[in-house]
Amino acid sequence: MKYLFRALLIIPLAFVALLVGFNIWGALTLGTLTPAASTPRDMTANRVVMVMGATGSVGDGLLQAAIEAPEVEKIHVITRRTSPRIDAGVASGKVHMHLHTDFTDYSAFSDILGEVNTVLWALGTSSLQVDDATYTWIHVDFPLAFVKAWLAARNHGPMAFHNVTGMGTNPDGEQYWAREKGRAEDTITSLARGTGLRNFSYRSGWISPPADRSNPVIEFFVALLTPGHLVIPGPELGRAMLEISVRTQELPNGTVIDNADSIAYAKVYRPGS
Repeated sequence: MKYLFRALLIIPLAFVALLVGFNIWGALTLGTLTPAASTPRDMTANRVVMVMGATGSVGDGLLQAAIEAPEVEKIHVITRRTSPRIDAGVASGKVHMHLHTDFTDYSAFSDILGEVNTVLWALGTSSLQVDDATYTWIHVDFPLAFVKAWLAARNHGPMAFHNVTGMGTNPDGEQYWAREKGRAEDTITSLARGTGLRNFSYRSGWISPPADRSNPVIEFFVALLTPGHLVIPGPELGRAMLEISVRTQELPNGTVIDNADSIAYAKVYRPGS
């Protein structure tokens, strides 16, 4: 009984220590970008937005941000299936849903891609759910095929590709998923070089779901991770992306954005039309 009591005491203490350590690490290391206090803002930069992966938890938050943004006139969603938020957006007339199954072929969407200014890319899956080949197919082949098709249809700015790659992404990393996502980041940046496109990679921590998909347990963990800038709600991340898009002269193609950076840009987001 004595040993059981000790074990029951050690487990929560270890959890608290780990949590405190992560928050200290985040507070000390995250946040390399400071939004300019005064910078040109091109409000046409988000006139037409496309959201990829809109039925997932992260993509749903990005879609919510785009729907609520008055400067966004039209939203295109390319998806295998619909969702309550997509359906509501379609009913409002702001969202245009396009059912599609092959995310390496966008030849049917050249006219649509020609009008898109901003892409919020949250299409992906966990490396624990698929083998390496499938992971590469989803996280490298899908976005590269899209960007190539987009640049074939449009190569003048304003254009911004916002790719959620995740904390730990590293082209020289030890883990396969980190290297592949890093390879996608670098390749898209190279494709965009010399065009009107800017590529942004979001190495976010935990992206929590929108309020209407949350619950008390999620909110509890959000509160625990907030001091270290380790969590950001999906809609806030979407607003950070929209704000970075309109700051057309502030961040260059290839900028890597961590979780604290996203929080900073979400705070200065100013809706407009």
